[in-house]
Amino acid sequence: MTTTRERLRAETLEEIKAAARGRLAVDGANLSLRAVARDVGLVSSAVYRYFPSRDALLTALIIDSYNEMGEAVERAEAAQPHGDLHARFLSVAHGIRDWALSAPNEYALIYGSPVPGYEAPQDTVAPAARVITVLGRILTDGLADGTLSDPGDAVSKALAKDLAEFTSQPPFVGVPPALMARGVAAWSAVYGLVSFELFGAYGPLGDPGALFEHQVLAIARGLGLAPAPGRSTRSRKRST
Repeated sequence: MTTTRERLRAETLEEIKAAARGRLAVDGANLSLRAVARDVGLVSSAVYRYFPSRDALLTALIIDSYNEMGEAVERAEAAQPHGDLHARFLSVAHGIRDWALSAPNEYALIYGSPVPGYEAPQDTVAPAARVITVLGRILTDGLADGTLSDPGDAVSKALAKDLAEFTSQPPFVGVPPALMARGVAAWSAVYGLVSFELFGAYGPLGDPGALFEHQVLAIARGLGLAPAPGRSTRSRKRST
């Protein structure tokens, strides 16, 4: 049973993190514990009882952001028919974009420029892997049901060694190096599209959502994923 003291501490932790997320919009990842404390109405020394350093607070925000994105993507993918790998992949791509558009500051924190002097601890690894784990299940499910196969692309020894870091661990065990390379390229391409949109790199492009929809379909084709019979080739109604 949670005590009153524990409940109040948990509430204060969330208030501090909420204030810090608000600061991301103003200061980016260059958080000041003093400014966060002022926003919460605490003296800075009180904040240190919850987060002993700026890096500890950044880590908490990073873990929350990865988990929120991971949950959004998992929920979107789970809403699709399990056997429709094309729809599952599109839902992952759109889940990433939808979450990023709803939380641009949090997206910038985890996929923007590295924070000088900050080294992410091991605690961030599992949350960061949630999205790529969903993609991994799509690849292995596709191999299991025959939808996907080894594309046979030539893979250098050096690249094969690097890819083995993925394919030696679940959910990528058994994925051929050439397909794994395509999976990594697809993963990075989706994030590249989202990052260009959020960080204003497209210049005069008026409808980045249209480009995203077009390219995600092309990325799916590159992986070897086609729409299920009778389903539209359109990815789905676009977010704007």
